[in-house]
This record gives sequence, C-alpha cells and structure tokens, in this order.
Amino acid sequence: MERGEYHPPQFEGGQRPRPKRPVTDYGSTTVQWTRNRRPQYKHISPPEIERPSPSYIVDMVPPAGRITSAADSIPVKALHSSLNKVKHPINVVKWTPEGRRLLTGSTSGEFTLWNGQGFNFETIMQAHESAVRAAVYTHTDDWLLSADQNGIVKYWLPNFNNVKEFQAHDQAVRGLAIAPTDAKFVTCADDATLKIWDFTTGDEHSTLTGHSWEVKSVDWHPSKGLLVSGSKDHTIKLWDPRTGRCLETLHGHKNTIAKTLFCPTHPDMLATCARDHTARIFDIRMMRDVLLLKGNEKDIITMAWHPQHRNLLSTGGVDGSIKHYLLNEQNPPPGAPHTLSVYDDPNPKKAPIQSIYPAHSINYAHDFTVWTLDYHPLGHLLASGSNDRVTRFWGRARPGDTACFSDRYHIGQTAAEAQGTYDRGQGRRQQRDEEEQEAEDEAEGLVDQKMPSKNSGVPLLPPGLTLPGITPANDGTSSALPGIGGAPPPMPPSHPPLPMLPTGLPPPPGPFPGFPPGRNPFEGIDPGRLVEMLASGTIPPPPPPPLPLPNAATGQFPPPIPPNFPFPPGIPPGIPPPPPGMTLPPGFPPPPAGFVPPLPGSAMSVAVAAPNGGGSANGESGSGGVRKRAPLPSQQDSLKEQMRQGKYRRAR
Repeated sequence: MERGEYHPPQFEGGQRPRPKRPVTDYGSTTVQWTRNRRPQYKHISPPEIERPSPSYIVDMVPPAGRITSAADSIPVKALHSSLNKVKHPINVVKWTPEGRRLLTGSTSGEFTLWNGQGFNFETIMQAHESAVRAAVYTHTDDWLLSADQNGIVKYWLPNFNNVKEFQAHDQAVRGLAIAPTDAKFVTCADDATLKIWDFTTGDEHSTLTGHSWEVKSVDWHPSKGLLVSGSKDHTIKLWDPRTGRCLETLHGHKNTIAKTLFCPTHPDMLATCARDHTARIFDIRMMRDVLLLKGNEKDIITMAWHPQHRNLLSTGGVDGSIKHYLLNEQNPPPGAPHTLSVYDDPNPKKAPIQSIYPAHSINYAHDFTVWTLDYHPLGHLLASGSNDRVTRFWGRARPGDTACFSDRYHIGQTAAEAQGTYDRGQGRRQQRDEEEQEAEDEAEGLVDQKMPSKNSGVPLLPPGLTLPGITPANDGTSSALPGIGGAPPPMPPSHPPLPMLPTGLPPPPGPFPGFPPGRNPFEGIDPGRLVEMLASGTIPPPPPPPLPLPNAATGQFPPPIPPNFPFPPGIPPGIPPPPPGMTLPPGFPPPPAGFVPPLPGSAMSVAVAAPNGGGSANGESGSGGVRKRAPLPSQQDSLKEQMRQGKYRRAR
C-alpha cells in the first residue's frame, strides 16, 4: 500500500515519501472462500490446489477453508514489528473479538491498540498504575477484563471506558478466565489462591485453596463447569467451581507451571507448559498426559492454540524462540526413534507417552523472552509480545515465497548477513523508518485518554484549574509553566536548603542587618529615618500583616509596629497599600507617591521609586517610576505563531 508524503516538500530538504507498509488484507480471501464453498456435486470439480507460484496468491483461502490442513496455516513469515515511542516490555497481547485491532498491555500499565491489517499505531491509554498481567474478553464480546501487578481487576467497555475496578488480590494477579455463561470469572495470584467472582456485582463467590505456592495460570473449560490451574509447586489442579473442591491433581512437570490452556475446538485436550523445557498435552477423559512436546532448549513461558485447527499449537520460550507443533505429526529429528500413540496402545492408561517435535521453528523470533502469544480469530495471523519491547506480527508464507525461511528470524542475523538475506545497515534504516512511522502515527492518532497525574504540580490550585493564560499539556501530567508539573529546579550549590514548616510555608527571613537576633528592629527608631531607609532600599519593605509564625523574642512575626507610629497621610493604620495596577474602590484614599507595596521576594520586577520622583532605582524610566511585566501569552497562540513561521511540520 502506497503512502504519500507526510510533510510539505519545502521543509527538511524536499519531498520525502513514506516507506511502504506491509498490509495483510484477509477480506479478499474470505470473500473468495465464501463464494466457492458449495456442495461438491459429482459433475463439479473441486477448486484447484495452490501451487508454489506467486500466481496462486489470489487462490489463498482462510484457515477455516482448510480445517484438515493445519500445515498451510502455520505462521512462518515475519510481517511487521510494532514499537511504541516510549518502549516497555509487552506482557499481554489480545486480539479484539472482531479481529480488527490488537490490544497490547505493557509493564508501564498502558494499553496500546494496533491496526489488524496495516499493523500501525492507533491509540494508547494509561489503563493501570502498574504492569498489566492479564486480559480477557467475555464470550459475548461486550466486556474486557484486565488485571495488574497490584492485584486490581478492571472492567472495560469495547470503547475502552473503564466502568469498574476493585482489589481482587493483595499480590499480583497472574491469570483471568471467564465462565462460558459470562456469569462468573476466576482470578489466580501470587498469594497461592484462586478466587471466583460474580461478574455482574463484582462480589467474591468463593476462594479456592490447595496450591502450596504461587498460582501462575488459570483457565475455564469452554463448555463445562471445570477449572484448571498451574502453580509454582509443579502441580496442575482441576477444580469444581460450584463447590470449590479440587477434583484431580496432575503431575508430570518438574518445574514451575507457566501456562494451562484448554483447546477451544477440542475441549477434552489440555495443554500445559513449564520451565522444564517441555510442554504436555493431557486428555482429561483419562486424566493423563498423552503427548510430550520436545525441542525447546530453554524454558517455555507461553503458548496458544490455533482457533481453527485442533492439532496446531504454538509455544514461546525464554530464548526468544517460537515453535509450532502439529500434534498429529511426530516430526522426529534424525536419530530420534518413532513412538507409538497412546490411543493405538491396547492399554491407553498405562501406555508410554508419545513425543512430538516442532513442525516449524523460528529460533530468533525475539531477542529476549516471549511473554505472550495470541492468534487472530480467523487464524491467519499470530501476534507475539516480548521482553525486547517489540510486538511482532507473523503470517502464512505466500505461494512461492521461500525467502522468509532464510531471514534473520530463522537463521540468525550473522548467518543472514553471510548469505546476503539481511543487511545490517539496511535493517537499521528500516527500523528507524518504522520507528518514525510509528511516531508519526502516534502523533496523528493519539487521543488524550491518560489519567491525570497524582501530583497536580500547583499546590495552591484545585485539581483541574490552570493559571490564567497558561494551557497545560494534553497528556494530563504536566503544565506549560517551567518547573510546574515535574521535579522542582535544583537550588544553587551555595544556597543552603530551605526547611519547610509544618504549615507548608517557607521559613521567615533572617535578622535584619545591623540588629542582633531577637530584638525588635523598629524599636526606638526615628520614623523619618525609617521612611528614608525604605525609599532608598537600605532595608526591605515590611511583609504583609501578622502571620501565625513564632519569633524568639516576642512570639510574633513580623515584629509589632511601635505605638504612635506616624503612617503616611492617606493610609489608615494597619492597612497595607494595594499592589500596582489595582483599581481602588470609589472613596478610598489613594496611596502616597513612592510607597513600595509589601511584596518581598516576588518574581515581579518592581523598581523602587527615587525620593525625587524621577527615574527608577535601576536607572530605567517607566510609567510612574515602576516597571510592570505584561501578562504571559497563551501557549496555543504562541505555538500557532511558530507554525505560521514554518518552524513545525504540522499543527500538533
């Protein structure tokens, strides 16, 4: 799909076309399969089988059109790598029920939506305060449940409005599963318990105890009242959700159980994976493991059943590899013996387990641990999230496409460079282009859905209010004022730290120059001399009327004014003059010329008038001998002015 220029050609050295973005359009294949799926009468020939030629790309059908051919649906080709502008490890990937978008949850607590066809960024939101650990949609596709590291479970509408949240566990929630009727759901956590909740009210129904260590995974049977859980105590337990009783404990793994999943199309099959480098398939009708999935060199962390093929299972490991297993094909490596299926043995309950090896391996799918996998509802795409902070999309190889099997994800970057199938410089340029692409999409499609910051940054204003002429940033976490909304600016090295009083106000100023501490500096002074010192700036102006702050000598700050002090004419005793620019009410006497308003330490640039009423104290003249600072301009108006001057590529 072609994309046009994304900024005018007069900026940054001329026109710059955007690179082509890979697009997977499943609409044409689905429509073609829908048109061609008709009863195969004797006189009607079946559709032609695909051949390894690009001309047969138009004849591809979705996996639902070839239920018996799971090998054609194995996602072996890397389609796209999606990265956020601020990168975090991806813990959860989940396709929306209609398959148009992919939802990812990161360790920062953010939800990111990616387009399901072009794989580009759509929107991002701050969903949780801690790392997202689990997410699941209801069977009616009307609700989304998510859980985080702090044990909080949240309800979301399809438009991602948060309508409810509650504290489910005191420790991290590791798994979520919803009953087939959507009336109940279950959570498991690091506190070694499972809890069943009423979906409508959010009330706790029961608590299941029996595991001796952290519970890492839970799943609900697709059609029965049956729960399965896997724990760090190396056991797998089946539970009755009505009574809370443990029905069976399955053994077989020798390390922490990482994932337990019922097959959606064959519910009698239960898949489990653990940190002992193996995965197992249990048949709950016999309560035993029937298949042992080998071939992983490191621990297996996650896995996913194919939504259409019951015999296709994908796993993700600590080493960043993704392996696909066909459960009806043994695929032994050279030198490995063939084993008999349990179902072909005369005594299935005591028959030895059958070993299955990967039908396809992507050994370098990610640089670090693969945390999560999820298939598209149609089954033609696989999404993976990893600790390398990348969300990667995988698809089927097109007819005649063999280059995907020799890329850097299959044979490694070094071998791909040696074969000429990967160029390090070109790869870096492509990655940079992709990151710029995602940044542009994020700048264009970002919606202000972030929660407000806990610290508003302005302690004297209520939350949601701003200063006049100042527009805060749209992310809800900062202000346009320098130093507000973030960390305060550091003090100069020579300035001692200012202690804070219990009332939150700064400490009173130190003693006046020339007066010992504890003595009233105004006691016994000539009033005329005091006026001259105030006018010349020898001493600072007096602060506002008394505040409830202690003083060593009199127990009051500021010091009391001596009796019979001659105030200037026109000012009643005890009332300070108004600040500059303030209009006095009718009948109020005007302040005397040259009297300085009590604003010690203010950021306003006020010049003290000279006794003769001429220029200002700093040598600059102004209106009435006082320099005033104009109101701050609006940030939006300033940004528009900068854009009119051509200093920005687009209006943000």
